[in-house]
Amino acid sequence: MNGKKTGGMLCGCALVACCMFVANAQAAGLGQAIGQDTKAVGHDIGHGARDVGHATAQVGRSIGQGAKQAGHGIARGAHAGWNATTHAVKQVFHKGD
Repeated sequence: MNGKKTGGMLCGCALVACCMFVANAQAAGLGQAIGQDTKAVGHDIGHGARDVGHATAQVGRSIGQGAKQAGHGIARGAHAGWNATTHAVKQVFHKGD
């Protein structure tokens, strides 16, 4: 081998080594970016799930409050109906109330 071939091969090997180093550095940077993006997505999913949980709890409390109020309304209506029935029965059987 003469000096030109050796020099050319040496430059070619150096060029390949540099390209591999740059590609490896980019891959490492890419892996780190992917890791950071994955972490950010995980945080966003956690925040979204927490918001859904809070909204679900609020809806549950609202439904419970509405059911409570409906129950009180039914109880008042039943009590008024009972009073009306007892009054009517006393009127029919001529007993004062």
